[in-house]
Amino acid sequence: MTLKTLNANWQAVSTEPSALGESPFWHPHEQMLYWVDIPGQKILRANVFMGTVQSWPMPMEPGCIAPAASGGLVIALRDGIYRAREWGGALMLIQRFDHDTATMRFNDGKADPVGRFWAGTMFEPRTAPNAELFSLDCRGGKAPVVERKAGNAIIANGLAWSPDAKTVYWTDTPNHVIRAWDWDAASNAMTNMRVFHQFPMKPDGWKYGLGGYGGRPDGGAVDAQGNYYAAMFEGKRILKFSPAGELLAEIPTPAQCPTMPCFGGDDWQTMYVTTASYNRSAAELADMPQTGCVFSMRLDVPGLPTNFFSD
Repeated sequence: MTLKTLNANWQAVSTEPSALGESPFWHPHEQMLYWVDIPGQKILRANVFMGTVQSWPMPMEPGCIAPAASGGLVIALRDGIYRAREWGGALMLIQRFDHDTATMRFNDGKADPVGRFWAGTMFEPRTAPNAELFSLDCRGGKAPVVERKAGNAIIANGLAWSPDAKTVYWTDTPNHVIRAWDWDAASNAMTNMRVFHQFPMKPDGWKYGLGGYGGRPDGGAVDAQGNYYAAMFEGKRILKFSPAGELLAEIPTPAQCPTMPCFGGDDWQTMYVTTASYNRSAAELADMPQTGCVFSMRLDVPGLPTNFFSD
């Protein structure tokens, strides 16, 4: 079967590149797009109608963020999960984690369909599968309940849920694999782990300008039909998979390293994608000068609305 390539009419949302843009989400009440620059240690938000971007410095690397139903954000920094009641507000620690912050930090995460916040870690030496996935439940104002949900990964990525909230997806980027589990929202139980898609590994000696490599799965998002979209880091594309794991289409991206897609706009039919400029070659940056920026394009299928953290 020939892979369908969707017509990608991308528009730049930001003009100042991020080193490693990640964790984008559309805030429907504010009509703003949020994302983080992890090594840049800042959270950003854009008014896409006015073309303005605000930046909020963080004391440590923000791996991921999610909006809170009662206002503000929940933020996973290197050493734990924090709460800010408003943009630029004080950071209040919800839960510190005991991992070694010299080698481990939080990475990809988001809120689940019932209001818990999930965040995965990454093992920075990338020599052992020490990364884990956690959920944080503060619903109803109760004391934080932390559960370890999965592990045996190097870099946590690709977290997403199906439209019926019965499947959860999680990616280990260096091992080029997306996994899926059955998920029960009420009990928060994950069962029946399976490989959703295994990608070929990166060829030895591969670098920008060479063929033969389609990238590795980074962040993910799901549309209203249950299709899963994987940003393919170093692959210059986003891949669309059916709920059964069938590869349906690819969407070329204007940067070699897309990091995470999300859906937004009034009808949730705008796809946004963050990208990375950190450690990219001079040749790559010259060929794609908007590398590190955030881009948007219209799709014919709406995405799932943004989930909110509840406390």
